Amino acid sequence: MDLVLASSSPRRQELLRAARIPFIVQASNVPEVIRAGEAPQDYCERLAFDKANAVWQNANQKDIIVLGADTTVVVGEHILEKPQDPHDALRMLRLLSGGSHVVITGVCLLGDGIHDVRSASTTVHVARLSDQELEDYVSSGEPMDKAGAYGIQGMFSRWITRIDGEYPNVVGLPISLVYQMLSSHGFFRGPKP
Repeated sequence: MDLVLASSSPRRQELLRAARIPFIVQASNVPEVIRAGEAPQDYCERLAFDKANAVWQNANQKDIIVLGADTTVVVGEHILEKPQDPHDALRMLRLLSGGSHVVITGVCLLGDGIHDVRSASTTVHVARLSDQELEDYVSSGEPMDKAGAYGIQGMFSRWITRIDGEYPNVVGLPISLVYQMLSSHGFFRGPKP
């Protein structure tokens, strides 16, 4: 049985490789639009399902498990997706500076007889950034393709003062949860790669 990652995210791929979880990539193209009144956890879990389902519905074979995931950053009542432009990135980073926020990743496994949707949350604490630091970080280009306009594994790590929860979740995939889910559905019982 093959695991199909319904994402082109290089960070998710790196996390799976590091954990020695074999997979192939078949990215989905699902619009990430929050519904009115939708809670952040529900939003992430719905998108994870939608991404996995898009790949599952188009699969030529059914002896696969599709892994869908969606990560978002939540500050107070604000859901921070990927920034639209540098000004949007700066706005998001100002919300993060000097406080804490929650990173939520929804995870979905779909397969023959498998429909498992869960999520993980990690609290991240950020030092106060000066205006110059904010502008320099945005100018680096690093924030532009990341939820919440930052990557914990990159330059932004210098301002992370503490995390409560799973680090890989902040990168984009809660590996311990994914491993637990895959194990519960017998993924690791077959021949070893």
